[in-house]
Amino acid sequence: EVRLVELGGGLVQPGGSLRLSCAASGFTFSSFDMTWVRQAPGKGLEWVSRISTDGGGTSYADSVKGRFTISRDNAKKMLYLQMNSLKPEDTAVYYCTVSALKARGQGTQVTVSS
Repeated sequence: EVRLVELGGGLVQPGGSLRLSCAASGFTFSSFDMTWVRQAPGKGLEWVSRISTDGGGTSYADSVKGRFTISRDNAKKMLYLQMNSLKPEDTAVYYCTVSALKARGQGTQVTVSS
């Protein structure tokens, strides 16, 4: 069974930082590109970032480029999202996903507010 568990969300002030983690199990983690998506209150899912199987290729939505960094540790089966210079508009539930397997975790809430 594919399982994705996100951790690390919380309340942070504008300009602050958070690091999200996603623990993967039930599939060969190193064989799949991984993606972070988010859903703000009252809005649809928004793609945030993607990382290739070996971590050598990354891409970002324009809204987060230069502020967020995606990474992975294949030995630990972990996906990460380092979020810096957070803005109120980054407030959302963040999900890690394996698009090829149509799998998504339960999400972790990130709230950016003073």
